[in-house]
Amino acid sequence: HYHLLQTDLPVGSAELIHIERAYRDALALALGVGLVVSLLAAGFVTWNLARRLRQTLQGLTSTVDELSRGHYSTRVPSVGAGTELDSLAATLNDMAARLDAVEETRRQLLSDLAHELRTPIATLSAHHEAMADGVIEPEAAMPILAGQTVRLSRLADDISEVSRAEEGQLPVQLRAIAIDDLLESALQEWEERCETAGVTLRREVALPHSMTIHADPDRLAQVLGNLLSNALRHTSFGGTVTVSATTHGSTVEIAVADDGEGFTTEDRSRLFERFFRADSSRTRENSGSGIGLTISRALVDSHGGTMTAASEGPGRGATFTIRLPRASDR
Repeated sequence: HYHLLQTDLPVGSAELIHIERAYRDALALALGVGLVVSLLAAGFVTWNLARRLRQTLQGLTSTVDELSRGHYSTRVPSVGAGTELDSLAATLNDMAARLDAVEETRRQLLSDLAHELRTPIATLSAHHEAMADGVIEPEAAMPILAGQTVRLSRLADDISEVSRAEEGQLPVQLRAIAIDDLLESALQEWEERCETAGVTLRREVALPHSMTIHADPDRLAQVLGNLLSNALRHTSFGGTVTVSATTHGSTVEIAVADDGEGFTTEDRSRLFERFFRADSSRTRENSGSGIGLTISRALVDSHGGTMTAASEGPGRGATFTIRLPRASDR
């Protein structure tokens, strides 16, 4: 309007009034078009966000429903509905993955347990039928039946113990004990067994006699016994099993090494699983229950320590290392 007044057109003239009306109409049209475009743009953005939000919520709802039905392989697809919802979807997917792993472990456990039970039950059944048919005398079958009964009882005890160990329910009474005394006791117990098997048992302890750790001597002796039993079982006649102990800063390391069968890199991640055997052809009689290492690691964990396994490959031996805090650093 100001610029129109600067022209030579007289105020109130028809031309000036016409120009003003044209300007106002153009301004109203521009504002109207801008408003419509803005509303359309806002509507599109809102619709798009609502669609993505709805897809994410539907995915979350569907996944939760599938998980409740036991379908743990279900995952929530990421549609980019925002940081918070994407984070929620990722968390739900992580939970689903863990549930899937637990379910797989459960299935494997039941399968392994069925395999462990099959042989003694078949033996008991066969000898029972043989006695009923008069093929074998009861006196001859009794030792076999008793042995299989003991085997079943030992398996039940092992399963109970490993379950309690993994849940942290095994009683552990910690007190200061001398590492040297603990190792000496274990070596004395296993020296004769190794000699009978034709295996040399060596001791390499580089610790002062006065060094102590906070531990339950009975439980730690159980761990060492499991490791020595495992090493002896996988070491051939003429081989060597070495028990060593060293200190690294505030940590004491106890290692049980053998020059026996060893294991592959793939097997290493499963060594501490229940019933796992690196060689699936092994039986319970010649390779143990497959539970000892699981129990041992759980017991070491309850002492605030760690247990690891290492091998350079099949036929090149294995080393199991226990790391525990020194008494003064606990």
